Amino acid sequence: MKKTLGALSLLGASALVLTSCAGGGTPTGGSAETGDLTVWLVGTDTPQDARDYLKKTFEDQNDGWTLTIEEKTWADTTEGYVAALSSNDAPDLVEVGNTQAPGFIDQGLFADITDIRDDLGGDDMLPAFVDSATLDGALYAAPYYAGSRVVFYSPETYSGELPTTLSEYVQAGIENTSAGKSGIYAPGKDWYNALPYVWANGGEIATLEGDQWVGGFSSGGGIKGLEMLQDVYENATIAPADADETDPQVPFCAGEVGFLSAPSWVQWSILAPADAEAPGCPDEAGKELAAYALPGMTEGEVAPVFAGGSSIAIAAKSDASEKSQAALEIILSEGYQKILAENGLIPARTSFAQYLPEGQITAEAAKAAASSKAVPASPKWVEVESAGIIKDALVKIAQGGDVTEIATALDAQIESILNS
Repeated sequence: MKKTLGALSLLGASALVLTSCAGGGTPTGGSAETGDLTVWLVGTDTPQDARDYLKKTFEDQNDGWTLTIEEKTWADTTEGYVAALSSNDAPDLVEVGNTQAPGFIDQGLFADITDIRDDLGGDDMLPAFVDSATLDGALYAAPYYAGSRVVFYSPETYSGELPTTLSEYVQAGIENTSAGKSGIYAPGKDWYNALPYVWANGGEIATLEGDQWVGGFSSGGGIKGLEMLQDVYENATIAPADADETDPQVPFCAGEVGFLSAPSWVQWSILAPADAEAPGCPDEAGKELAAYALPGMTEGEVAPVFAGGSSIAIAAKSDASEKSQAALEIILSEGYQKILAENGLIPARTSFAQYLPEGQITAEAAKAAASSKAVPASPKWVEVESAGIIKDALVKIAQGGDVTEIATALDAQIESILNS
């Protein structure tokens, strides 16, 4: 996923990695009497209070050891991370996108943490994240935090009744679109917000049938969802067909958007003061900002939204496996996860959701998260994502192309990559 879980973009999402012995398995590195554990975090999603808690708790519990945090960028999480995790001088903890985790696992860069699964939370850990980090029954990564998308709107600019089904949502978006204003903000390359239309109609990105992945965009449900999405592109948005979801608060702040589906943490970008480093909507300060979970096809249901966030793994090159495990347990602990929750990040363990801040937006985000879905748990998925083929297909649909023809071609491309 906030990159913005904005950042999550999310990227769809992030993960912390603890390094150890090569080849994905039990870490071989032991723990010396003294040493330094290095943590790589991406961007600023992790609050400073959480960073301080991790460092202090680890050092208090491990005499003679220090913990150093280094900040990286999302651009670092591809080839640069593979090189680092493959070297003999790898960091001990690194954050990567959760959709990237299967690729790292397939390359043998994460260690098997099945033995400490219960110590990390067991069945209390977010199921979707555990599933995507499990290979042949073994667990190679634990959740870190999650984020979910909600539909933002300003009661001052949208005064009608809120839609109760996805069809009503599309219709409301069409009716609220005018010259210079999108009823629904939907740039063509924003595949994260395109997926709910497919999922809500019963379609899938791809499903594993035997040992082969079969694309689902050209299925009956996939076509229905994409046709609904094309209606949005053509009649409910003025967002560019070739643009992505970066900085969605900008058009919202400019009054150009009725409904904005975005990660829940985007509220902080919208409400940022005018003198902030990345100012949001000065006029919104002190005013009411509301959000609701995207409705499903049936009244009372919530549409499945993209599950973005982070996962944590012990990498295969750590020479301090015991200390890496100790740090991992701190990150999944109540004390650390409470800090993340209090800052609006959905915690890695469901029982810690009680610490999320009160408020209408948070409540709707939790509701959306409960119905979230993830991308196919394939080690090849990162190749699908990096190839940009879903974005390219959506741009063609936004430009009025034949949905069935585009979906069929997209499925063929996805199958070619996942089954290679």
